[in-house]
Amino acid sequence: MINTIIFDFGDIFINLDKKATIDGLKNLGLKEWNEDLDRLNIQFEKGNIKREEFLAGFQKHMPNASIEEILEAWNAILADFPLYRLEFLQMLSKKYRLFLLSNTDSIHIETFEQRVGTSFYSDFYQCFEKVYFSFEMGMRKPDAEIYLSVLNKHELQAKRTLFVDDKKENTDAAQALGIHVWNLQVGKEDVVDLFNKDIL
Repeated sequence: MINTIIFDFGDIFINLDKKATIDGLKNLGLKEWNEDLDRLNIQFEKGNIKREEFLAGFQKHMPNASIEEILEAWNAILADFPLYRLEFLQMLSKKYRLFLLSNTDSIHIETFEQRVGTSFYSDFYQCFEKVYFSFEMGMRKPDAEIYLSVLNKHELQAKRTLFVDDKKENTDAAQALGIHVWNLQVGKEDVVDLFNKDIL
């Protein structure tokens, strides 16, 4: 019997437009997303480098772009957060222990909070017993340590926990630890379909 649900954030609650960020960076002169940018992104998501170092690293690949332009392109990924998902979460929080576990960075979270406003993000965060962002934890999915950290800190049983994420590598890693998973198919499924999935 599931008593705890751990949710991802991007494309589960807030819609993401990944193409908008790639297009935005290409418009600023980026030829292609490469290993260096991948490494910078992972380091920033783990909180291992500061915002300035992250943005300067990107600027090397787009020397004619300003930091402001890079920021705008970087944040273009953040689309809308439908109210019905928040309402669903609020209902769910009365029945289950809920946690948020997101691979994200300080820029995206700051921008999300600014855009939706204090009232909305407070209502959202209050649905969870604890909100976990990779940049604050110093670890990220799909590494086993991040899941084990949440399970251990809150004395959760893997067999009574459900993990919801849109990336298969993340749900596979959780499943390997004995956690129940739902690998949500973006565009075909919505988090509010949870009770139709026969997993609770």
